[in-house]
Amino acid sequence: MRRKNVVALVQARMGSTRLPGKVLKSIVGKPMIELLLARLSQSSELDEIVVATSKEKKNDQLQLVVESLGYKCTRGSEKDVLNRFYNSAKSLKADIIVRITGDCPLLDSALVDQCIQGYKQAKVDYFSNTDPATYPDGLDVEVMSFASIERANNETSSAFDREHVTPYIRNSASFSKSSIQHIEDLSDQRWSVDEPEDLIVVTNVFEYFLPNILFDWKQILEIRKSQPDLFSENQQIKNNEGATIGTGQKLYKRAKRVIPGGNMLLSKRPEMFLPEKWPAYFSKAKGCKVWDLDGKQYTDMSIMGIGTNTLGYGHPEVDEAVIKTVQDGNMSTLNCPEEVYLAEKLVAIHPWADMVRFARAGGEINSIAVRIARASTRRDKIAICGYHGWHDWYLSTNLSNDKNLDGHLLPGLQPNGVPRGLTGTTLPFDYNDIEQLEQLIKDNNGEIAAIKMEVSRNDKPKDGYLQKVRDLATENNIILIFDECTSGFHETFGGLHKKYKVDPDIAIFAKALGNGYAISACIGRQKFMQATQQTFISSTFWTERIGSVAALKTLEVMEDQSSWDLISKLGQNVKDKWKHLAHEYNLPIVVNGLSSMPVFAINSNNWMQYKTFITQEMLKKHILASNAFYACTEHKPQHLDMYFEALNLIFKQIKECEEGGSIEDLLESRVCHSGFSRLN
Repeated sequence: MRRKNVVALVQARMGSTRLPGKVLKSIVGKPMIELLLARLSQSSELDEIVVATSKEKKNDQLQLVVESLGYKCTRGSEKDVLNRFYNSAKSLKADIIVRITGDCPLLDSALVDQCIQGYKQAKVDYFSNTDPATYPDGLDVEVMSFASIERANNETSSAFDREHVTPYIRNSASFSKSSIQHIEDLSDQRWSVDEPEDLIVVTNVFEYFLPNILFDWKQILEIRKSQPDLFSENQQIKNNEGATIGTGQKLYKRAKRVIPGGNMLLSKRPEMFLPEKWPAYFSKAKGCKVWDLDGKQYTDMSIMGIGTNTLGYGHPEVDEAVIKTVQDGNMSTLNCPEEVYLAEKLVAIHPWADMVRFARAGGEINSIAVRIARASTRRDKIAICGYHGWHDWYLSTNLSNDKNLDGHLLPGLQPNGVPRGLTGTTLPFDYNDIEQLEQLIKDNNGEIAAIKMEVSRNDKPKDGYLQKVRDLATENNIILIFDECTSGFHETFGGLHKKYKVDPDIAIFAKALGNGYAISACIGRQKFMQATQQTFISSTFWTERIGSVAALKTLEVMEDQSSWDLISKLGQNVKDKWKHLAHEYNLPIVVNGLSSMPVFAINSNNWMQYKTFITQEMLKKHILASNAFYACTEHKPQHLDMYFEALNLIFKQIKECEEGGSIEDLLESRVCHSGFSRLN
């Protein structure tokens, strides 16, 4: 009878999401894979050791290293690791397969032999030291028959099963299984390498034992007891997290090491939605659908690119215009003609305006408007109401009192880094309080350059409020600036001020203007806009072509579809249904926001927990959702039906919690952050 061929297949690749290239990271002067192979080669039960990597080009370097060490390397699918293992085992004529992962350089060959012997004695399909897990993470050994892995490869279509190789075998009753367990549960100890902190710990261990690299795992256990500091670096990391979190969450952990805060926009941080669970990154977006880095598809019933994509993601006409621009050339020594066409279009939409300046982002255009007002009036102070970006002039509101911005969407912001000399130059006032604004103007007589405000966000103007502001500005020679970065093109074709029939001196637009492409505009009366010539407002990439081209086509499509009307009706429908559902379950709900961009909150001490729970449960239904809904023309009745079917059950569970149930028991994540008051 032929002796069975026992082959160790070492699963390894360069494309780790959390720690790229980890298998070739240097530990005591050697690539990690070399240390693992050297330790594994001490096994007396293995006939062959082979590294099974993927066909991706980035693994060519890994193959060169492995083969230079005298070992074989097979190549297969990047994502379908089960198929990679099956094909490798088949080509090697393996009878017994020992699965080892390349990120476990502390693996003990004696433990490998013990598992192989246990497999042979038990005469089962699958044998491991991981079910249940009692050994330190990083000592994992799985032994299985070729027939078992062949069956798994042929029978399972689950992406999770295929990526992680053995779950189908472990979870199916049709396979016979056995295992060994350590007398003491040591599974909380982390000796594998997934994160930079893990690499530090493993390096500490190897450095301790140098020049010996063949120490056994029990010796590691002893030094862990005697010198715990060597193992302290990775104690906060959860074991086996990689098998349960998505590629996006893994990448976000990487991001936080190289990007302060993890990303560029606070509103898009996963902590604002569902810490540790939010997909974080997208690979594709179309209509109202978003695909994450694992290829999972979601319906976006949330903030639609922070209100930028009122025509949906990847609108074909807008994208076609942009693609042509890219092909024809985006930048040149000469100017792009589209900025002239776009300026003329915006003036035509807003007959009170005469001139336009462009930038690419909302924060930029806010600062440009303020600069124009100050240059035109030769005054320094700006009276503000609402949210106007991140620049010094705005954040200086909190220099005199760090609570000044609390009622303007931005609670808890510290003006660190803002020059103290700006104290008192930006003056907040409350919406719909005309007496307060009148007093502010009196107290700063002749010193205010501009009244800068959002036309409406959560509250509608009362008792002719906007006209009263207009009159105050005119009477005191103050420039009135309407910030329409958020509200523009949502309820009217143009600015929200058109709805209330009050014309400003300057208005600014961003977000929806380019349907996802970067473009912002400052429009205004000539006598004020000409002040740009008496100051310096200029930037290279304000002259690129894509933004203007995208805006022109976006405006054309908006006008053709009456998009503002469609999304306003859609959003109002959502508002009404929220209220109806809350009434059904007797939940005290508050609904605010523009018709096309509504938000809700449940009046409860547990609101942030409930908000987190909503996102958690919606995500399970492949819906991106929180407590805000930004409508787009691609949202259809079936999307709303799906959303409210899921929300109905969630509201029912929230009601049960309000009646004495525990919301904490239902949460699978930390509670989401509360706006801007928790930045980290």
